[in-house]
Amino acid sequence: MIDKIPAHILEVNNKFIAAGYKIYLVGGCVRDLSCGRAIKDWDFTTNANPSEILKLFPNGFYDNKFGTVGIPIKNQKSKIKDQNEEGVYEENSVVEVTTFRTETAYMDRRHPTEVKWGKTVEEDLSRRDFTINAMAMEVQDVRLKTVDSRIIDPYHGQEDIKNKLIRAVGDANLRFKEDALRLMRAIRFATQLAFHIDEKTLLAIIEDAPLLSEISKERIRDEFMKILAS
Repeated sequence: MIDKIPAHILEVNNKFIAAGYKIYLVGGCVRDLSCGRAIKDWDFTTNANPSEILKLFPNGFYDNKFGTVGIPIKNQKSKIKDQNEEGVYEENSVVEVTTFRTETAYMDRRHPTEVKWGKTVEEDLSRRDFTINAMAMEVQDVRLKTVDSRIIDPYHGQEDIKNKLIRAVGDANLRFKEDALRLMRAIRFATQLAFHIDEKTLLAIIEDAPLLSEISKERIRDEFMKILAS
């Protein structure tokens, strides 16, 4: 999978390692690497806090309360072979790096009331929506000719990918009560990836469907359009 990671993404990774920080690719990009799909968005998580990230990347920007720093990168075009398609994609002009975090209760069915910096990548992965998105990849070592990597997968996301399964992390009802849009995201991922939804997760979707009434129509529309586009 390492050969699918563009050089400029490895450069961001290597800068954190050289400075003594933990850094991991996380979420959708790890999922798509595992699925053999083309990747358009690359995200990292780290034990560096936003101020420390900005010291490493002075051209970065931080304008939110969730610990996410945007790092502008030079646009590059790379040919990525997908198991379903092959094409030329333009890489995002911004790579997002988020500090490990934990979250308190969600009061608006969308955002946590408080975000606290976490201590480990496993702690960070525990707050994510579905097992296939709750994986991280540590890329090592920047100074060796042979680049190595390991997958951190506490919720068995790789097994669920193999079984083509969408399954919530932990208690599905709790995940959907935290963020009601996850109800629709489960359907989108199942459609995009041609996966099926785990029985307990599906029952929770049916049970928690009324929570969508607390989400703005604009957000529901946007997610619905993503489902149609997939």
